Amino acid sequence: MHSRHRAARGASARCRRSCAAAAIAAALALGGSLAAAAPSVALDTGHTPLRPGAVAPSGRVEYRFNLDLSDAVSRHLKTLGAEVTRVAADGQEIELRQRTQVAPQAELFVSIHHDSMQQAWIDAGRRREFSGYSLFVSEKNPAYGKSLRCAQDIGAKMRAAGEHPSLYHATPIPGENRPLIDEALGIHRFDDLVVLKTATMPAVLIEAGVIANPDEEVRLARPETIERLAEAIAQGILSCTKP
Repeated sequence: MHSRHRAARGASARCRRSCAAAAIAAALALGGSLAAAAPSVALDTGHTPLRPGAVAPSGRVEYRFNLDLSDAVSRHLKTLGAEVTRVAADGQEIELRQRTQVAPQAELFVSIHHDSMQQAWIDAGRRREFSGYSLFVSEKNPAYGKSLRCAQDIGAKMRAAGEHPSLYHATPIPGENRPLIDEALGIHRFDDLVVLKTATMPAVLIEAGVIANPDEEVRLARPETIERLAEAIAQGILSCTKP
């Protein structure tokens, strides 16, 4: 009896040790696979303090809007488990062609902007006619198909969040006339946008709204609007980068 009990206890102890070791190995393997599955995103803040982009009616420059939104998108992406490399968020000057080289390992490059409009329309008092977002992809990007799929995922999430596409970039006039790929989701082709065509990974440029419109400027600066847009963009990014 005693020898059998000792043998059983020894077998039980060996099982506990081996089972514990197996559990630890499995946990480590799972952690490694989760880390490997975490999408890597290069998140570009459009423009710089010295080249601030569009100017809203209040005088606030586009770079500040871009920075607020990209900060929020980055936060949401990290919460969702993504690895994020920020580009042009530190206030330093950086050339357009250098932006896509900051994180060559990234699975997706996303550039955050806010829109102006044609000066002739502003001069004609048409500021309030245009609102909404626009998404751009380039056929010169080596991963054009994936770029378009990501734009579709982002556009779908933005629509679901209550946003609407502006579509005015498709207007057949000089300076616009961008081919409209998906009217419902507001996706245009803009082949020669530098950050899209020079990226070695899929790339999407987002114009989150029209800050040249005074009503849009106020709306897009509200914290609740920034959070809603950021969450939608982050979810769209995660949707298209899932394994």
